[in-house]
Order: sequence, then C-alpha cells, then structure tokens
Amino acid sequence: MQQIRKAQHRGQADFGWLNSRHTFSFGSYYDQAHMGFGPLRVINEDHVAAGRGFDTHGHQDMEIISYVISGTMAHKDSIGTGSQIKPGEIQRMTAGTGVRHSEYNVSDIEPLHFLQIWILPEKKGLEPDYEQKSFADIDKDNRLVLAASRDGRNGSVTIHQDVDLYLSTLQNNVSVSHPLAPGRKLWLQVVQGEIAIGDQHLSSGDGFALENLTTQIITINMQSEAAEVLLFDMTP
Repeated sequence: MQQIRKAQHRGQADFGWLNSRHTFSFGSYYDQAHMGFGPLRVINEDHVAAGRGFDTHGHQDMEIISYVISGTMAHKDSIGTGSQIKPGEIQRMTAGTGVRHSEYNVSDIEPLHFLQIWILPEKKGLEPDYEQKSFADIDKDNRLVLAASRDGRNGSVTIHQDVDLYLSTLQNNVSVSHPLAPGRKLWLQVVQGEIAIGDQHLSSGDGFALENLTTQIITINMQSEAAEVLLFDMTP
C-alpha cells in the first residue's frame, strides 16, 4: 500500500506568531484518517515569527525530534538543558516520566522554520533525556545519512523506538535508493524542493507512506534544482 499526504491537505493552525501545518491530527485539528503512521504520531511544520515562541509546557511518554530548516531555535527544559538548535541539527528529547520545556526563535528579525516530530516510545516511564547533533557539515548530497536510530549507530542520535531516520539532499538530477525490508513501514517527508517516487510527484510539505510490502527498494528521484527529504524506516 502506498499513500500520498499532500501538503495542502494537512491541518493548519495560524496564531499570527505561529503558522503550523499538521500532517497528522494535532491540537484542535482532528482527522480520523490521519492519526499517525506506525509509531509516528506528529509531523508539524512550524513557522515562528521573530522573537516569539512556545512558553514552558509539558510532555510525557513521547520521543520528540526537532529539525531546524532555517533560523535558530532556543531550547530550555526542566532537566537542565539549555541549547540553540541551528539548521541541519537534530534535537531529540525523551519526555518519559515528564519534562517541561520552552522553544523560542532567538532572532528579532528572521522567522524560524522547523519540523517537530513525535514518535511513540517502545515503553512508558522512561527517564527524561536530551540529545543534539549537527548534520550540517556531513555530506548528505545524493545519499541517505542516518540521523537517528534505536541503537545510536553510525553517530546518529538515539530514539527509544525501532525507527531509523535518514536525511538527504538531492542535487544535479540524481536519485537515491533505500531497501525496505518485508513488514517495515516507510514515511518520506519532503522538506524542500520536488521529487518523484515512480510516477508519484511530491513537493515541499508532501508526505509519502509505504506499508504491507514484500522486499522493496525505494528510489527517490530529484525533480527540481535541489531537494531535501527525511526518510523514516520503521517497525509496524
């Protein structure tokens, strides 16, 4: 089974200082057909106005990943972490038994653009934890780079769930391929640009889902001058 989640069909919340598009049901947006995909629960594309952000609030029993596209985000939490997340960086926060945090656009001039991703953990009651790594200087051109995984292999951040998250930038009319083992699920999120998978064309903000397949090799073809994608290979 394959399914396309077009960007324009996502839920939306516009508060003036925040314009957020919801791939899956979130907040006041409810769509029974889009409650999540496998352990993926949230993919929000957030645009935050200069000098604004999310005041201190709480989370529990969730793996939360932030991926900054442009701008710089300041993070502060109840486990003592204070950091700035810049473009190309992955932030992973294990909410576990409970954590409170805030997120702000550090710039008084430029907007902040980032993806907030929630993944259901393998078990509840984990100890809250934080991890951050930059992939900005790692060559992602025309290759899939592992950025997050269950075992933290190859320098990736650790997710407490059977999910491999890959980053890739495509340039110069090339393609990248990824083998998907039987029984695994795949979600591809287009961050920027245009791509094609077979005869399916995807643009910025679009999502592409695959499941219930036998062994499959997924090939992503670039369709614009440059494109950027996130690929989730995960347990059912």
